[in-house]
Amino acid sequence: MGQTVFIPRELDENEPRVAASPDTVKRLAALGLDVVVETGAGTASRIPDEEFAKAGAAIGKAGDVAKADVVLKVRRPTDAELKGYKSGAAVIAIMDPYGNDAAVAALAKAGVTAFSMEFMPRITRAQSMDVLSSQANLAGYQAVVDAAAEYDRALPMMMTAAGTVPAAKAFIMGVGVAGLQAIATARRLGAVVTATDVRPAVKEQVQSLGAKFLAVEDEEFKAAETAGGYAKEMSKEYQTKQAALTAEHIAKQDIVITTALIPGRPAPKLVSAAMVVSMKPGSVLVDLAVERGGNVEGAVPGKVVTTANGVKIVGHLNVPGRVAASASLLYARNLFAFVETLVDKTTRTLAIKRDDELVKATMLTDAGKVVHPAFAKAAAEPPKGQHVEPAAIPAKTMVADASVKKAAPKKTADKKAATGKSAAKPKGIA
Repeated sequence: MGQTVFIPRELDENEPRVAASPDTVKRLAALGLDVVVETGAGTASRIPDEEFAKAGAAIGKAGDVAKADVVLKVRRPTDAELKGYKSGAAVIAIMDPYGNDAAVAALAKAGVTAFSMEFMPRITRAQSMDVLSSQANLAGYQAVVDAAAEYDRALPMMMTAAGTVPAAKAFIMGVGVAGLQAIATARRLGAVVTATDVRPAVKEQVQSLGAKFLAVEDEEFKAAETAGGYAKEMSKEYQTKQAALTAEHIAKQDIVITTALIPGRPAPKLVSAAMVVSMKPGSVLVDLAVERGGNVEGAVPGKVVTTANGVKIVGHLNVPGRVAASASLLYARNLFAFVETLVDKTTRTLAIKRDDELVKATMLTDAGKVVHPAFAKAAAEPPKGQHVEPAAIPAKTMVADASVKKAAPKKTADKKAATGKSAAKPKGIA
C-alpha cells in the first residue's frame, strides 16, 4: 500500500473550491499515491463523489485525514482540523500567513510540514504551480461579469433602426494578471476600455489588448518598476498628479475595476469618496481587494453597496470561488504540479528535498518549527506562554485624493521622490 493523499471538504462556508479534480486524482495515483477524497468535497465545484471514484479515489470521511501523509487543501486548516492530522504530514494549501501568526504557530505545534502555495516563486520551472496567477486570472474575468450584472445597460455599442446604444466605458486600475484578464473580458463584451498602472512595462500589454493606457508618464514613472517586475511605491508628488488625472477620468466612466493587492499589506486606496461622488448614477465599481481593506473608499466586504448618488460598489469575497468549477480545475493542477516535484519516482513515495528552491520558498513549518524566514523570527519572539499579533502595517495610498488641494512643500516632495525606494515585491492580484 502506498502513501495516502487526502482531499478534505473545505469547512469555510464561503469556500466552494476543492483541491483536486478527477484528472489530478488519476495523475496522483499514477505517481504511486493512494487518494482519499472526503465525501462531498467537490459538490460545490460540480464534481460529484462518483467522478472522483471513477478516477481511482476512495471516498472517505473527515476522520480519514489521520492516516494521510499528504493533505491537499484550498484554505489553511483550522485548529480543529489540525487536531486530526498526523504529525509529519505534508499540508499544501493557500496558507494566508500574513497577520495570522497564531495560525502559523498552530501549524508548527501540530508537527505538520506546511507549504504556502502563494509563495511559489515566479520562475519558468514553477509556472504551472502559480496559484496566484491561475486564481487571479479568473478573478479578473469574474469582476467584469459581476460589473456587467450590476450595470443596467448594454456594454457594447449597438446600432439599430431605433437608434444607437453607446458602448460602456470601463476603467481597469492595476494591470497584473487580474487586470489584464479584466481588460480582455471587457473588450470581448464590447466596452471601451482604459487602464492604468505605475509600471511602464505594462503599457504595451494594455495596448496589445486594444485598450488605452492612462498615466502621468514623467521621469519617475519611467523608473517605477523593480528588477523583479513589481511596482514601486510612488512619491506623494507623483501620487497627487496621478490622482488628478485619474479623478477626471473616473468621473466619465461607467465601470471601474480595481485590482491592486499585495499579500501581507492592507490594500492601497485608489478611489476616494470624492471620486465615487463624481461618478454618474448607475455606474459600477468592483473592488477585488476588498478582503484586505479595499481599493475603493466605501467598499464593504461581502456586499454590494449603493451610494447616495446611485453608484454601486461591489465587494464580493473570494471572487475566484464565484467560478468554483473552473477555479478548482486550475488550482488542482497547480497542486499536482508541485506534489509531483516532491515524489521520488523510484520509491514512489514522498521525498521532500529541503534544499530545493521551490521547497525553500514555500515551506512554512517543519518538524515543529516555523521555518519560513519571513515568519520564523516573529515566531521566536513572543513572550513565554503568550502569542502576540504583529502591529498592523499602515495602508498606503497609491493614488492620492484629488480633492486635496494643498500640495506638500516642494522640498519635502523632492526629497521623498529621491528616497522613496520601498518596493512592493510580494506577488498579488495586480
